[in-house]
Amino acid sequence: QVQLVESGGGSVQAGGSLRLSCAASVSVYRTYSMAWFRQAPGKAREGVAAIRGDDSTIYANSVKGRFTLSQDNANNTLYLQMDSLKPEDTAMYYCAAGKGWWLTVDKAPYNAWGQGTQVTVSS
Repeated sequence: QVQLVESGGGSVQAGGSLRLSCAASVSVYRTYSMAWFRQAPGKAREGVAAIRGDDSTIYANSVKGRFTLSQDNANNTLYLQMDSLKPEDTAMYYCAAGKGWWLTVDKAPYNAWGQGTQVTVSS
């Protein structure tokens, strides 16, 4: 089972940027599909962005054009670049992975989860 460790969260003002990192314990290149989810207090966990082995990506409408996924395959790390942050982006952000090829921000296929990293955006 792959282990995932997120980092890079913090507090920023609206309009600012953060880059989240998700380090995987094994090589995930072309083997795992990965995604970022977020959960705000009192709300359900929602998908933010996902990537699969052929580098195809998908983004939730709420972050499209502001967030960008990228991978460092040599270091088994997935990144989420978050620009033009809004207060409504405030949440705990989780990295997720599953062995196989799919492209979805639905939680169902992902069976490995990190502990999360907090993002707080102030107005």
